[in-house]
Amino acid sequence: MRNERDSMGEMPVPDDALYGASTQRAVLNFPVSGHPLPAAFLRGLGLVKLACAAANEELGLLSADKSRLIQQVAQEVMDGRLMRHFPVDVFQTGSGTSANMNINEVIANRASQLSGHPIGSKRPLHPNDDVNLGQSSNDIIPTALHVSVAVALREQLVPALEELAAALEAKSTAFRDIVKIGRTHLMDATPLTLGQEFSGYAAQARKGVARARQAIVALGELAIGGTAVGTGINCHPDFPGKVCRILSEQTGLAFRPADNHFEAQGARDDCVEVAGHLATLAAGLTKIAGDIRLLGSGPRAGLGEIRLPATQPGSSIMPGKVNPVMSEMLVQVSIYTLGLAQVVTLCGRDGHFELNVTIPLIAHALHEAIACLANGARVFARQCVAGIEADAARCRELVDRSLMLVTALNPYIGYDQAAAVAKEALASNRTLREVVLERKLMDAATLDKALDPKAMTTPGGSMPGGGG
Repeated sequence: MRNERDSMGEMPVPDDALYGASTQRAVLNFPVSGHPLPAAFLRGLGLVKLACAAANEELGLLSADKSRLIQQVAQEVMDGRLMRHFPVDVFQTGSGTSANMNINEVIANRASQLSGHPIGSKRPLHPNDDVNLGQSSNDIIPTALHVSVAVALREQLVPALEELAAALEAKSTAFRDIVKIGRTHLMDATPLTLGQEFSGYAAQARKGVARARQAIVALGELAIGGTAVGTGINCHPDFPGKVCRILSEQTGLAFRPADNHFEAQGARDDCVEVAGHLATLAAGLTKIAGDIRLLGSGPRAGLGEIRLPATQPGSSIMPGKVNPVMSEMLVQVSIYTLGLAQVVTLCGRDGHFELNVTIPLIAHALHEAIACLANGARVFARQCVAGIEADAARCRELVDRSLMLVTALNPYIGYDQAAAVAKEALASNRTLREVVLERKLMDAATLDKALDPKAMTTPGGSMPGGGG
């Protein structure tokens, strides 16, 4: 152990640790979950420190040598090379002060290493005076939250959803000529093609991509420059604009100083909005995964309209059983995401006066949800959707047995007569065609045209004079 000093006095710190006294106090104070802050958030925090150093150098407030050192170590944080030096638990001070001091101390001590000075000497960098220049935990941590989540959305979630959408679109094209029975209320309805059904899933995934991109836009305002309570005390007035410009250049995303710094620090409504988008995505993915699981149920006693790829044995007791495990995985991911989104919503309501004090938990919840959704969607696309096959014969069998084809007879014989035909066909175990001809309600040629399932999959195709 070595002794380091902060404003509260001396504190023994592990010899090989790059953090200092303030971080060690947090380690001792918060032995709660064993989960440190997400690596993606810490990389984002490194990027923010890099941008702040560059901005302070531009303003003439920080020497080029000090700026270079801060940026060099911040880059090491961004590259993931120093992650073991960030031990503070997620459940820490709600402003993230412990996390901010953690990176301030790591940068200062690593700079001491690189410059040939003893760790803890605060030479050539002081963690507060130099690394934290013009900053407060109250604006730095919300800024890192927005930047890191926006980057994660773009780099993790958007590509995964695009891959899933493309896989579903490919199946929609492949299945475009396979007519099947539709279902509403889980009951037989009128026909559509399997391709049309999958086009709906593809559209959900495409809308998911759009929602993820909307979430990125929602995070564009940054709290940087507000310092302690939003007034910008101890901060150069040009500092926030320069930091946002540098962050935009580094990430390719559009960041700007907050329109109102009191809102940017006291509230976390933008993050709640992002959580809402993630919850919507989770609901949509659950629908897709659930439908595909049901369509592939069987192989003998279920719907069996599609065949799902066999990925692993499904039972320890039933030989040959194969289960829809990829759908089950994605449903669980979605349930977890909905829970995490609710956590963010509850965190968002707990801002008091000039600061929200649940930011580390928001960071954990959003990054966890994004990572799980992205990984889940990607695995589902590759291990399930890509290998789905249609059972055209089974689809045709169910269409032929359905009584809801009677809907197409409404324009010819009216709703009441059509309902009577359907009831009699069901009661007598006969076809619609047999009952209609027996009652002499339509001639055979017109009836066959009206009952053509393929014609029912296009607007007006089975109507008198229709194109079917």
